[in-house]
Amino acid sequence: MTLARSIALFGAAALFEIGGAWLIWQGVRENRGWAWIGAGVVALGLYGFAASLQPDAHFGRILAAYGGVFVAGSLIWARLVDDYKPDRWDITGALICLAGVAVIMYAPRPDAD
Repeated sequence: MTLARSIALFGAAALFEIGGAWLIWQGVRENRGWAWIGAGVVALGLYGFAASLQPDAHFGRILAAYGGVFVAGSLIWARLVDDYKPDRWDITGALICLAGVAVIMYAPRPDAD
């Protein structure tokens, strides 16, 4: 259950952070206005909250691992929302990042950690 919870929290954090940044981008760069910017700020705040719910107690570990989730999630977002088609090197890089996430977050560690 802890593994599933952690993965779900990473997914939620990615949605909030990438979505929040995209909303701000739309508000500023695409002139959609302050409502979009405000929604983006709220979403970014929710990202921080979601990250804080990770079962691991080490902020640095969670943030480092989230970097890999962000890379992969950004490419998924780009494909679904911005019609950007990642090439094989984008996908390979994202898979390498996700392998790093797995090592950082889920490698066996002594209980004293």
